[in-house]
Amino acid sequence: MSLLEIKNLHASINGKEILKGVDLTINKGEVHAIMGPNGNGKSTLASIIAGRDTFDVTQGEIIYEGKNLFDLSVEQRAAEGIFLGFQYPVEIPGVSIANFMKTAINEQRKYKGLDPMPSMEFMKLMEKQKKIVDLDTKLASRSVNEGFSGGEKKKNEIFQMAMLHPTLSILDETDSGLDIDALRVVASGVNALRSPEVSTILITHYQRLLDYIVPDFVHVLFEGKIVRTGPRELALELEEKGYEWLR
Repeated sequence: MSLLEIKNLHASINGKEILKGVDLTINKGEVHAIMGPNGNGKSTLASIIAGRDTFDVTQGEIIYEGKNLFDLSVEQRAAEGIFLGFQYPVEIPGVSIANFMKTAINEQRKYKGLDPMPSMEFMKLMEKQKKIVDLDTKLASRSVNEGFSGGEKKKNEIFQMAMLHPTLSILDETDSGLDIDALRVVASGVNALRSPEVSTILITHYQRLLDYIVPDFVHVLFEGKIVRTGPRELALELEEKGYEWLR
């Protein structure tokens, strides 16, 4: 059974159609890259999967682990194992990363009928997962993303992903604004979390991210539809030719 199946998805915002019939199947353990120019629906697709209600879904369906995703709230989708890494992570003043993560994990456990994670177990998990992205201990004690650089915010996103251990991670332009060193750290974190039970969607403009995180499939989302699917080499072709040749 596939992990995620999107069938003929149409969506609009303020009456303007953005997605015009997206079809996509993702199996467990796969990494899929979605590429395409700005304004063609990549972030819209990510937001709809995660449950943002900014968009009007006018047609189609999304099935996640056999469940109709549109029957689940944002909170339920997160508890079911869907994680969205934002292009521009927000700051949450006054809320420490430790408290934020403990609350998120315990909400997830509550949804599954489990008791809260013991404090000692939580601290051990935090120490272990911080190493994945080389997250500084001082950063971990600060408010969520407050005063963080772009690279630090993206590291924190991957750290959150490591803590929550989602089944489906959607990383929306995680490489945006990163220098090469930060990109390597973030990519190594994503690679460290790859497993046969975890799937990832990478949304990106540039193939440079795919030098570090090698996808199983590359899809081109152009003018609201997936118009081409291929191996990693497709990203190199896009880098060379651009997108206009796909018309």
